[in-house]
Amino acid sequence: MTLRELLVILGMTAVTFGVRYSFFVLGDRVAFPAWARRVLHFVPVAVLTAIVVPMVLLPDGTHWQLNWRNAWLAGALTSGLLAWRRLHLLAAIGGGMGVYFLWRVMAG
Repeated sequence: MTLRELLVILGMTAVTFGVRYSFFVLGDRVAFPAWARRVLHFVPVAVLTAIVVPMVLLPDGTHWQLNWRNAWLAGALTSGLLAWRRLHLLAAIGGGMGVYFLWRVMAG
């Protein structure tokens, strides 16, 4: 590891720690503006999307796989549909996993 890489890692660590630690130190003394609370409401969805979409659309990490053999895509679409229609997270997770595993077996 070069010195430059080490400095980048230490810098990212300091920024991440500083931001997170400030919430503990400041606590209830600082109130977020209404617009910031609205924006922060969407952070979990954005992070989950950033993690899941590449995994679903590029299962091997390099090539797009938008065909019927993609078990990840079948499971993700099933989960999305179940979450949208049933509004039940456990049903969406279980249904998506079930379709994913069955698809893997059927598609070979």
